Amino acid sequence: MSFATPPGWYPDAGAPGTDRWWDGTAWTAHTRPSAAAPHEPVHQPYAPQAFGPPVPPPATRSGSRTRVLAITLSGLLILGAAVTAAVLLGPDDSGTRAAPGPTASDPAPTAPATSATPSPADSPDGDPGVLVDQLNGITLAVPDGWEKADNTSDDAPTIRTAVSYDCPGTSASFCYRGTVSTRSARAGQSDPRAIAEADITTAADKAYEEDVLGQRTHGGITSHQVLKAQPVAVAGRTGYLVRWRVVTGKGPGGVVQSVAFPSTVGTETPVIVRLAFDADRPELPVSLMDTITRSIRPIGDSATSGGVGASIGP
Repeated sequence: MSFATPPGWYPDAGAPGTDRWWDGTAWTAHTRPSAAAPHEPVHQPYAPQAFGPPVPPPATRSGSRTRVLAITLSGLLILGAAVTAAVLLGPDDSGTRAAPGPTASDPAPTAPATSATPSPADSPDGDPGVLVDQLNGITLAVPDGWEKADNTSDDAPTIRTAVSYDCPGTSASFCYRGTVSTRSARAGQSDPRAIAEADITTAADKAYEEDVLGQRTHGGITSHQVLKAQPVAVAGRTGYLVRWRVVTGKGPGGVVQSVAFPSTVGTETPVIVRLAFDADRPELPVSLMDTITRSIRPIGDSATSGGVGASIGP
């Protein structure tokens, strides 16, 4: 049985009125104001060892006098209930008797249905048509025929085409026709344009140059062409988009895209969304990249089409 504390926002003991993101193993630099915080927190450098994993508050213990008082009150309540029952069951002035209470053969009462507590299927995490990035506070729609990746080499929230194939550059690896992943920008980065322009090279290399084992899965990138570089509105924020067509030593090559925009949570650390599609695939038109980008929403925002719960096709 595992007792690991799950990822999430927890109160920061070193900064009252502030929550800090726990990634499941360590504290991160992401903070946000607590619900009762009077003002926005200030993000400052910190030592990770200054924070321990979040633990639930210890349960309070009642003293012996409290237990005696509780027992006494319980006895009084039972006595009062017995007296009340005798009065109700006795004859009234008109000679009629109160209706008898439920018997052991009667069905047990059931609590009225309520929608206050959502079921797992009601939350974005339980929707197979939605990818959720809790850390960066965004969701995006999962295209038809795609799936959420359970595990990735860099632990980034990722979706990909459901069917894999042998990579054209090596028989020791398998590739996917299309992938989309989200991540936080590095600390100190704030300009979406500069972030996207720098990240597109990394996005292309990871998709078509070599994998984490150093294998050139597509024979390496031989050249690239800039298809688009422009501002773009993402999740209600102004971001920047860069798109390349890459030519590879083996296989059809592909189209890669990096989108950067400010997060809507915490310290608004910019978010990067990377997309990579194999080229010349009819089920992966470049327009699908625009559709996925338009589907990005802050968590909980489903007021417009393409948000939480939406599905998209090529």
